[in-house]
Amino acid sequence: MTDTVIHDTPDAAALAQATATAMWSRDRTAHALGMQIAHIASGTATLRMSVRQDMLNGHNICHGGMIFTLADTAFAYACNSYNHNTVASACHIDFLAPAREGDTLEAHAVEQSLSGRTGVYDITVRHADSQKVIALFRGKSYRIQGAVIDTLQNTEPSSQA
Repeated sequence: MTDTVIHDTPDAAALAQATATAMWSRDRTAHALGMQIAHIASGTATLRMSVRQDMLNGHNICHGGMIFTLADTAFAYACNSYNHNTVASACHIDFLAPAREGDTLEAHAVEQSLSGRTGVYDITVRHADSQKVIALFRGKSYRIQGAVIDTLQNTEPSSQA
């Protein structure tokens, strides 16, 4: 039995979106890899990334680290959607099929359990067009002190000289 907490209210949706916006403003890795947020809600997130030539490995397929990073990023947005600072405590990925240059990948994260400070999230990475599954990722989260939005506001550089 899971302890899933998905809040489907307008306030929860607005909080999830505001938290994602705050995180996105500082997510340099996601920007560098050309990721895009496709959907955010409480306990769930979908991100996309196009496979570029500089993401290919020695076999001329997408490097597993790139796929892992996409899945991990979707995981981060899903588990932080309640505006509680949350980090990964463990992750596992199974690579099922290759991705190639020009493919658009989509990582969909879904909360499976949330209890106390810990959560479990499943992330499926698919080809955006064919929906063929590329990888399955499971992330375990741990809530730390602070709020995403407050933390980001308090760490912005001061505008005063």
